[in-house]
Amino acid sequence: MFLRLGLTSFGGPIAHLGYFRDTFVVRRRWLDDRAYADLVALCQFLPGPASSQVGIAIGLSQAGFAGALAAWAGFTLPSAIALVLFAYGVRALGDIAAAGWLHGLKIAAVAVVAQAVLGMLRTLAPDRARATLAVAAAALVLALPGSFAQIGAIVLGGLAGLLLPRDTTAAEPSALRVPVGRGAGLLSLALFAVLLVALPLVAAATGDHTLALVEAFYRAGALVFGGGHVVLPLLQAAVVPPGWVSTDAFLAGYGAAQAVPGPLFTFAAYLGAAATPSPNGWTGALVCLVAIFLPSFLLVVGALPFWQALRARADAQAVLRGVNAAVVGLLLAALYDPVWTSAIGHGLDVALAAVAFLLLVAWQTPPWLVVLLCAAAGALLPAG
Repeated sequence: MFLRLGLTSFGGPIAHLGYFRDTFVVRRRWLDDRAYADLVALCQFLPGPASSQVGIAIGLSQAGFAGALAAWAGFTLPSAIALVLFAYGVRALGDIAAAGWLHGLKIAAVAVVAQAVLGMLRTLAPDRARATLAVAAAALVLALPGSFAQIGAIVLGGLAGLLLPRDTTAAEPSALRVPVGRGAGLLSLALFAVLLVALPLVAAATGDHTLALVEAFYRAGALVFGGGHVVLPLLQAAVVPPGWVSTDAFLAGYGAAQAVPGPLFTFAAYLGAAATPSPNGWTGALVCLVAIFLPSFLLVVGALPFWQALRARADAQAVLRGVNAAVVGLLLAALYDPVWTSAIGHGLDVALAAVAFLLLVAWQTPPWLVVLLCAAAGALLPAG
């Protein structure tokens, strides 16, 4: 069932959640609406790819740890394999910096990220206080480039969220089946924290590139709130400045990721395959894919036994609202650098980006079709 969803679920995390509800609530009746809403609320609260985490949680609730692994593999591997094959194609083409189709993919990325910023601004920063927090986070990240500024913006956003007006709506109880005890949950949360702290230290002490890859992608998966598009700035800061992946190859893969079904986090498999230093290829793809999704497993298993009590706490809800506003700012900063600065060179580029944005927002055109149209149009645009 999850394999079919992995092959057909286009449209991003919000669309994925709709597919999941239709499959598991309406047709299969594995969950009722309240239990499903509880899972969605939990996965929106946690960092990481929300739709993938909902799938992991559904698999966990139905068949334990084996079910969680099967759900993740079925939903994730189709797009991961497609992106690895694309990485091999990019590598076989050699120098792609001047390729017109690549230029079109980068312009498509401008439109896709702009759409994501607009949608997230409406839902996660809909009032003056949170919109201000989003812009402040963007200004911080643009003024101080690098992953530390991004992490700092998320932390400061959570702290600022405590000062935002509180939502006094009471959380309704859920009959969600939780096959994980609190002991296993605490162990999972402890392992998550230990890896987050220890991996950077061990990678720096050993100088091992494989550990550096694991650390970078684990950190991205552990600290990204707000959905797949927000992983873009963290991954760009991790792989482009040290020269693991070129800016052109990075944006080509990001554009291609819009044209495949499944979670956007499978972009990690492309980056692992396209990396210059070893491990790369299929080995690098597997390392990066497992590393970026491992926090999701640990957090879902760790948080599920405590979620019913936690979701009722006003402080936790306030921190989450602040974090969500801050990640809108991170994506806004990424829209400018590297997405806009790497893609837009003259007026025709702006025109194509505007048309792509119009197709996505006003005409509700599937993202994969917009990506293909931009790639074809990019091959016809004059270099500039």
